[in-house]
Amino acid sequence: MASRTLDMTKGSPYSLLLRFALPLMAGNVFQQLYTVVDTMVVGKTLGVTALAALGASDWLNWMMVATVQGLTQGFAVLMAQAFGAKDDQRLRSVVGLSAVLSAVSVLLLVALSQFFVRPVLGLMQTPDTIIDYTALYLRIMYGGLPIVMAYNFFACILRSLGDSKTPLYAMIFACFVNICLDVLFVPVFHWGIPGAAAASLIAQASSAGVCFVQLRKMKEMKLERRHFRMDWALAWKLLQLGVTMAFQFILIAVGGLVVQFVVNGTGVLFLAGYTAASKLYGVLEIAATSFGFAVVTFVGQNLGAGRIDRIQKGQRAAYVLAVGTSLVIAAIMILFGKWILSCFISGTPQEVADTLAIGYQYLTLMSLFLPTLYILYVARSSLQGLGNTTYPFASGVMELICRVGLVLTLPAIMGLQGIYYADILAWVGADLVLIPGYLLTIRKHK
Repeated sequence: MASRTLDMTKGSPYSLLLRFALPLMAGNVFQQLYTVVDTMVVGKTLGVTALAALGASDWLNWMMVATVQGLTQGFAVLMAQAFGAKDDQRLRSVVGLSAVLSAVSVLLLVALSQFFVRPVLGLMQTPDTIIDYTALYLRIMYGGLPIVMAYNFFACILRSLGDSKTPLYAMIFACFVNICLDVLFVPVFHWGIPGAAAASLIAQASSAGVCFVQLRKMKEMKLERRHFRMDWALAWKLLQLGVTMAFQFILIAVGGLVVQFVVNGTGVLFLAGYTAASKLYGVLEIAATSFGFAVVTFVGQNLGAGRIDRIQKGQRAAYVLAVGTSLVIAAIMILFGKWILSCFISGTPQEVADTLAIGYQYLTLMSLFLPTLYILYVARSSLQGLGNTTYPFASGVMELICRVGLVLTLPAIMGLQGIYYADILAWVGADLVLIPGYLLTIRKHK
């Protein structure tokens, strides 16, 4: 069987980044598809109230998932550097110790998340009509965090070695599993919101299984017991990268929770419209996350190989590809967004019309500013690949300040539409930190 690893220290940066990112984009399409199907099935089968209940869980759910992603992405930076340096023994030690740290971390996250669910929902003034549904959904999703950790850990190992195809196959499989189970659990078995949560977790477990099977076949992953032993110096390096990235995502999520707090006080219709548009945020950033993973791997491997010149070429290529892609996606969303949003919404004709108007206005604004988000992903990922966690963390602080400050002030000036601008201007604030940070960091490496 041919190796699926990809050495990104040789060849055209444009070609390598596209070759790596395209399978990830396709995988993200399928991942977003099963998220969208969850929302469609709940919204169409259970109505606007259930849709609002899912929306009230978004940022809290994302906070824990992003914490897991941040940890594993941080661990993957050292994996990519070891692979680029052709040091298989160090690569195995990094993978083995990362597995131990991931297992311990996720157990702590499960315990903390279950304890804080209800109090946090109360602090966020979640409406009484939906709080029980939202709490139940979150408890199920948080209980499944070990599954989420397993998939992200296995996928990050594969991506650090240049394999972006296996995560694609995993997402395709998971998508079909999730769609089938959504239709079975919600409309047929009448399990409601818990059925949608269970379908998502079972689908995620299937994707983790696909990645694990591929890892078992790779010669670089022939681990022994000694690779799982505690090396405190290496553990400290891994935790510096992983925890800093995770904390950066937590800061973004805290800002999102404040936005959710404000949105929760606007009423169920606005919350439902905001939720429908927010679900498409994942579609908007499909290519951004893919280019981000490609850049982290490209920069990490070339840093390990000592190819600073190639890092700069790769970053310029990533900007061109990312901004061009964002313009295409934005045009599609502006043209077809209203039709797509209508697939999420049910209710009386007036409820549908009001909810659709709210959702489309937010979706249009996000689309217009989408290149700003894509620049953010490339700049942040370049710094992460270089092992620099200071500027990405500072950008998270800037996002928090902008998002919280603006969502608490703009609605008083502009009305409810001011809520939309809080996220968008937070992207701009992060860019103002990340771009100078990259220029200073690469200058030091040169």
